[in-house]
Amino acid sequence: MAYSVGNVILATDFNGFVSTNSANINGQWGIGSAGFGWGQTDISTVSPAGTVTATNWSSLVNTLTAMGGQTGTTLTSRSAPTAGGLISILANVDADITSCQTNNNTTAAVGTEYGTFTGTTSKTTATGTGQAAWTITFTHTVTFNVFNDSDAARYFWNAGGRVRLQYGKSSTGTDTDPDWNTFAGQCGSIYLSGRLSGADQTIVGVTYTGTTRIGGTGGTQTTLATTTGWYNLTGSPVSIFKLTNATSPYSGEYIETTATATSSTVLTLVTTWVSDGSSGAGTTADISGGTAVSSPATTIGAATAPTTLVTYIPPSTTYLTDSWGTPTIAASVT
Repeated sequence: MAYSVGNVILATDFNGFVSTNSANINGQWGIGSAGFGWGQTDISTVSPAGTVTATNWSSLVNTLTAMGGQTGTTLTSRSAPTAGGLISILANVDADITSCQTNNNTTAAVGTEYGTFTGTTSKTTATGTGQAAWTITFTHTVTFNVFNDSDAARYFWNAGGRVRLQYGKSSTGTDTDPDWNTFAGQCGSIYLSGRLSGADQTIVGVTYTGTTRIGGTGGTQTTLATTTGWYNLTGSPVSIFKLTNATSPYSGEYIETTATATSSTVLTLVTTWVSDGSSGAGTTADISGGTAVSSPATTIGAATAPTTLVTYIPPSTTYLTDSWGTPTIAASVT
């Protein structure tokens, strides 16, 4: 018997909406797989010979409303049935579930940026000797399995989580400090998002393509892996961003970040600041250290030392229960 006005609501109809139709609630709301799944509690199905109750319908309606809010999807207006009331056919349920699935890569709300880290994210001592080439290496690891759940990373990315990189330096005292201060400030912010199966994500109205650069002008952008996000990473490092100094005679200087999915729950970001020793006649290529960024921090702020700061913006708990936990950030500099 078809699900339509005037017919009896069957368990098979309800279970289809919940878990067995090609577009269903639990596949996106619950554990899901790959790019689907937010780690929420599944709606229980009804036994094939059972009765669909007001409680069953209320759970479905309320969950679908939350899915619409999370994905910014406009749904058909409906009220959840209450115990003792008349349970009737609800229009467009299947269409609304399908719309939420179609809008899976749209996120209407996000959480508060997280900047707590262990270790060191700034190079406080001077770097370089004379006109010799030098490299500063910043390493950041973001670990997602805080619930001992290998799916925690998926929930983070699927629900609109992003990792952000910022670069900066303002210390003075050497010939090339002003150049590096300007150059580091030209990078802007680099965001890493999920991006599964070539699909961009729209997060609070902004499109994220995998690796997205926001802000920053100047320099020569030689690499921006716009179609590389978390789901495209492997165990081998890949360059996601590289900016080369466009000011003569410093064109041998660059800042580059590589990303690696060290495991299904660990993201490793390695950023190198590199000088080939280029400098004006009679000057050195040394740069100063300075004051460090202290944890927690979401901006480099008043710190002056060469810094690469990694933070993340978690999903929102406006419509979802936290299933991704609090990923940790560890930083080191050599």
